[in-house]
Amino acid sequence: MNGTIREVAPEVDANALLSGAQFVDAFRVEIGTAQVNAREACTRMVLHGPRWIDTLLRLRNVLVTPFGLKTSGEGEPAPGGLIGLFPVLSETPERLVAGFDDSHLDFRIVVDVTGAAASRRVTSTTLVRTHNLLGRTYLTLIMPFHKLVARSMLRGIVEPAR
Repeated sequence: MNGTIREVAPEVDANALLSGAQFVDAFRVEIGTAQVNAREACTRMVLHGPRWIDTLLRLRNVLVTPFGLKTSGEGEPAPGGLIGLFPVLSETPERLVAGFDDSHLDFRIVVDVTGAAASRRVTSTTLVRTHNLLGRTYLTLIMPFHKLVARSMLRGIVEPAR
């Protein structure tokens, strides 16, 4: 069914994308015949998501600054530029990998576009590898929001821009 978002088993090689990841999950939305590539899907997810996600990210940036953690778009230039605050690390028309490494944790978001002409789907996979107590604490604190954010971001692919 078009627009239905559901949690699915991750279908990525976690070791190749983020060796040692302790957290991996994936969500999928059916997009029917919509013709989008991975960059366009990721752009819609990040830039057309609900405004409350932007508010959460701004709050996150304020809260983590005293701990010396990266905030939106800080760090080394990304090979594929930025989509929102996410540095694009690699991409093909079918897969975009974004994310960054920080002192407390490393994360990747993988956006895959798959399926035949009439039954296309977009899968967003999140991988996280923590480095220390701060990383584990941060991951624990954001987990209650993660599933809601992931689902809401995927909705941006199938719903009109906000």
